[in-house]
Amino acid sequence: MQARTFQQVDVFTDTAFLGNPLAVVLDGTGLSDAQMQSFARWTQLSETTFVLPPTPEGAAGGADYRVRIFTPGMELPFAGHPTLGTAHAWLSVGGQPRQSGQLVQECGVGLVTLKQLGERWAFAAPPLSRSDISAEDLGPVLAALGLDASEVIAAQSLNNGPHWLGLLVDSVDTVLALEPDHAALKKLGTKVGVAARRPAPAGGLIRRANREARAFTASNTRIANDPTDLEVRAFAAPVGVAEDPVTGSLNASLAQWLMADGHMPGTYSARQGTVLGRAGQVFLSQDTQAQVWVGGDVVGCIQGTVNL
Repeated sequence: MQARTFQQVDVFTDTAFLGNPLAVVLDGTGLSDAQMQSFARWTQLSETTFVLPPTPEGAAGGADYRVRIFTPGMELPFAGHPTLGTAHAWLSVGGQPRQSGQLVQECGVGLVTLKQLGERWAFAAPPLSRSDISAEDLGPVLAALGLDASEVIAAQSLNNGPHWLGLLVDSVDTVLALEPDHAALKKLGTKVGVAARRPAPAGGLIRRANREARAFTASNTRIANDPTDLEVRAFAAPVGVAEDPVTGSLNASLAQWLMADGHMPGTYSARQGTVLGRAGQVFLSQDTQAQVWVGGDVVGCIQGTVNL
């Protein structure tokens, strides 16, 4: 056991305790896979990361550091909120990027680039593999979610390291009213992201939250003017997380799919975590090379050491 620098940060929020928390062990050198998994299980956060020196191959490719990402149940090759949160923690303890305004992270999917966009950092969405889903495969998932096929506008199998089943449904009300059977989703081995476009205010009227969102907002007060364009929920029972508060990898793959198929514009923002009392906000944009960037704010909450 040794004392290791530790932080807990809140990702995809500019207000502490309204985003997705992340535990970051800033020196994971010498820890075994079992020790990392054990600590991630103990934190009971959706993800815990361990920072390590880059491998020789990673260093040759420009990596500033390497990160391993664990849920309570397994290691992930890539995840979005751990990418932004780990970068924030690494920089806060004096990490010096090789190139100003840019970071290169080595992880299970390879090298991931982050860049500073104003005061906010964003990561380059990894390459996406996607495909259609048969009605036969979709049926059991819809049953576990309590969704009718008529409520689904589009569906895709999405894989950018983590694999998600992505569903675009007919309304924000439908998204927020979901009460999934998490045991059934775990048995199916399917992680599901459900999203709906938020209608633009008509005639200059203030956009108002629906009844379900109002009931579950952190302050239990009405959201008078929600600036986001997409409402998202993420169900990940197969990796030990019933519902994730805010999910960078899912929002990355949703953006790549929804922008490419014309469901969303090249720049938009998404809200996630409403039903959990969070107010996560993810900023998505596509550059002139068609690269999708995923940005968000990060707030430090706990700093100290952990004995591992």
